Amino acid sequence: MFGHRSDGVELKHISPEFKLIPNLMSERDDAQVFFNQDIIVTPIDEYISKKAMEGEKFTYMDVMFASMLRIIAQRPKLNRFAINGRIYSRKNITISITIKKSMTDSADESNLKIPFNGTETIYEVRDKLESLVKENKATGEDVNNTDKTARLLTRIPTSLIKFVVWLIKKLDKHGHLPKSLIRVSPFHTSAYITNVGSLGINSIYHHLYNFGTTSMFLAMGKKKKSYVYVDDEIKEEKCINIAFVGDERICDGYYYANSFRKMCKYLAKPELLEEPGVLLSDDEI
Repeated sequence: MFGHRSDGVELKHISPEFKLIPNLMSERDDAQVFFNQDIIVTPIDEYISKKAMEGEKFTYMDVMFASMLRIIAQRPKLNRFAINGRIYSRKNITISITIKKSMTDSADESNLKIPFNGTETIYEVRDKLESLVKENKATGEDVNNTDKTARLLTRIPTSLIKFVVWLIKKLDKHGHLPKSLIRVSPFHTSAYITNVGSLGINSIYHHLYNFGTTSMFLAMGKKKKSYVYVDDEIKEEKCINIAFVGDERICDGYYYANSFRKMCKYLAKPELLEEPGVLLSDDEI
């Protein structure tokens, strides 16, 4: 059926602007917007220390991951995607990450696409993330289906790869890509998160991929001292910088801004993430 996709529901009742904009900017890299902000990490450090005394281990990545998941669940326009001139509401929430199997130049990378229901607590997010990362770092072999599929595609003769990729893109554009491929593709996801701070560098603006449906990419940088404006004063604080790249076709700047203000509230008070989240749908906004 025209406009039908297995991973999303086409939005029919949207403003004229958002009906037009995916056709004016047909590719995701046409519609990229960039945003960065220094996040004061003192509340996160205090939370991590407090939990350590209770026998619970948390990392910055756990807090950032749980905060990002929470706003996607509560701000459903963030879980939209644009493709082939149409805007869709995603049917589920997934977040993709790329990990190095070891911190060496020659080590392989592994791509993880992690499904969530949107109601998870920070404990559940941490446990799922920790388990999958440990499992995929434990061996040099491909453990998850995403990596196995990528490895299989690379076995295609070089002369045919270009055609196969063209075909996959064509099928995806028209909503005919098999569910099995969408399920394992890290590019068909609500958001991508990367912690480049673990590499000892500042945050980066990572491009959005034209292939797939990813509408948001968030990168965390290393800890640093920054001057921030707090309570009408400029103060030097320990911060991490987050760099965000989003697709402006899925929602307007006001919605993005309010979403990230809400995310910053969770980062300033991570204990809020210990309560189960509430999943809202596009029909409820």
